[in-house]
This record gives sequence, C-alpha cells and structure tokens, in this order.
Amino acid sequence: MQLKLFLLFLLIIPGLSGIAYGHTVDAVGEYRVEIGWMNEPVVSGETNAIEFYVSPLIACPEIPELPKCAESQKFQNGISDLKKTVKIELIYKDESITLPLSPDHNISGKYYAFVNPTLSGFYQANILGMIVDTPISLSMHPPKVSERAYIEFPEPSDITITQMIDGHTALIEDVSSLKDSVVIIENNQFNDMGIIGIGVGIIGIIIAIIALIKSNKPN
Repeated sequence: MQLKLFLLFLLIIPGLSGIAYGHTVDAVGEYRVEIGWMNEPVVSGETNAIEFYVSPLIACPEIPELPKCAESQKFQNGISDLKKTVKIELIYKDESITLPLSPDHNISGKYYAFVNPTLSGFYQANILGMIVDTPISLSMHPPKVSERAYIEFPEPSDITITQMIDGHTALIEDVSSLKDSVVIIENNQFNDMGIIGIGVGIIGIIIAIIALIKSNKPN
C-alpha cells in the first residue's frame, strides 16, 4: 500500500511542476513581477489576457540572483494603483501592440492586459513604466500560443465547406448526365419510355436540390 502511494506521489509532482511553470517570474529593484496567460492552454484566435502580478520582493541572502530569489517566493501583498504607470508591449516577430492594464478588483497587485493572439507561436511581453518609484523595462516570455486546431472539435468548419463543394459537384454531374440522356432520346425521336425517364430524372434532381438547401441552413 505504501509503495502505491509513493508511486502516485511521483506521478503527481510533475503535474504540479507543469502548473507552476505556466507563469514567468522575475524581479526589478525591490519588486517581484510575474506574468502568464489568463486562460491556458492559450490558443490562437481566442480572446485572452496577459496576467501581471506585482508584489514586494523579500530579500534572499542565500540566493544572490534576483530572478531566482523571486522564483522562490509566492505572490503576496500586491502593489496596487499601477494602471496608469505600467503598460505591456506585446511583440510577435516584427509586429507589436501596447496594451493597457486593467486591475483585478478582487486581488490587489494583479492586472490584466487583454488581447486576442491571432497567430500561434512565441510572444514577447515588454513591461514598461514605473512601479511606484522604480522604473521598469523588462522583457518576459509567456508560454507559447498553440494553434487553434489543437482544441477544435469536431472537425474544423472548412471540412463542412468541402462537403458542400462535393455535393454541388455531384449535382452538376447529375444534371450533365441528364442532358446527355435528353440528347440521346431526342435523336431517337422521343418515345414514351424516354419521356418517363426524363420525368423521373428531373424529379430526382429536384429532391437532391431541396435536400442540399436544407443541409446548408443553420440549425
């Protein structure tokens, strides 16, 4: 029994580590800063936001590197009133956009920079401005934006379009085949059976057209 619990514990630890590394932590002066996506996994074409946390950095005499010192701490006692003094510049390849911060009304020191990342890939977030009296110009990297198809279910909408094109193509082929039959019957000077065959063919095409129209209407 103890062995099973130990193995379960080993399985849980990597999962917890994955959650922790969803956000990026750094330090500026006397402040700990943290960013990450509001909704994860983040996918292209979906409205999301960069979450931005600011809190006092507690001194770490045993950890001289400020970023590692910040990583060893949790967000607490957040710094409020940074909406007008800090902005986030989001960069994707050669394009950039400056995003204002919206404070979380329930958690002091937590802010959102809303954005719709339209393309998958890695984005860079430049934190610019002033935290109280400390200037900040820091480049941070939130987790990768995945392609939207990663979570789409069922098949993407372009499959439906393909099916519609196939249906129209089949219908055109049926009409063409019927025209050929009419020509043949005309050459045979129209006997009664030929006329009946044309009537049946026309009725079949009409039914197919009605079915196709109904299938294209939204539910």
